[in-house]
Amino acid sequence: MFSICSFESRRAEEMKSLIERQGGQATVVKSMQEVPLTDNKDVLEFADNLINEQYQIVLFMTGVGATQLLNIVETTFSRDIFLQALEKCTVIVRGPKPAAVLKKWGIQVDFKAPSPNTWKEILQMIDEGIPIQNKNMAIQEYGISNPEFYAELKKKDAIVHPVTVYRWAFPDDPEPLYQSVRNTIDGIFDALLFTSANQLTHVLQAAETLKLKEEWIQAAKKMLIASIGPTASEKIRSEGLQVDLEASPPKMGTLVRMTLEQGPDIILNK
Repeated sequence: MFSICSFESRRAEEMKSLIERQGGQATVVKSMQEVPLTDNKDVLEFADNLINEQYQIVLFMTGVGATQLLNIVETTFSRDIFLQALEKCTVIVRGPKPAAVLKKWGIQVDFKAPSPNTWKEILQMIDEGIPIQNKNMAIQEYGISNPEFYAELKKKDAIVHPVTVYRWAFPDDPEPLYQSVRNTIDGIFDALLFTSANQLTHVLQAAETLKLKEEWIQAAKKMLIASIGPTASEKIRSEGLQVDLEASPPKMGTLVRMTLEQGPDIILNK
């Protein structure tokens, strides 16, 4: 039976079920947990500045982050006043999930990045006709910062204001993650599945803690590595690993199906 290790956290049970229903052997290891910044000075400062018309552009990167942002704003400010202020800005979204959230708020999205919805598509969209020079641009972050993206925006003379809504932390019990590192080195898995870039960051941190980072990387190179989409793939390649499969469309079901259908043949050729 084809053995798959997934590092999905938020939808771990769903991932396990998907793999097993399609005939795979599933090991799902929670690699991270979302830690809301409940006492979030960044968001409250953003809301205050927005209401006082300090921003001309607001970029929403994720649906979950947008939802949490409004929840935090409402602890201090009127929802209606906040949304009225947002309507005065140019509103950009990275993809369909934040677009759906803003639709529920009754906010019109001015620009939505095309598939595959990475920061590179946002830059392309800006180059094709969104004026950002000398404009204050607030960016709802999605767990981790993106210095490369911000550097490109600054080259275009945007004034960048990151807004941290939540961050990613290690799971409360990291032992299963540590064990997955050891199991990878021992060759127990046929495939490794990544549904976000930050999953790999935490796996490598776990391997580093165990002083097994290089051993893990060498072992992973012998396995099939499958990615949910371009952002995760970019991170995987940046660590010297090969992306054997990338889901298209970028959904968990597609990722699992492609892995189980094509994985055995890819492994034979490694």
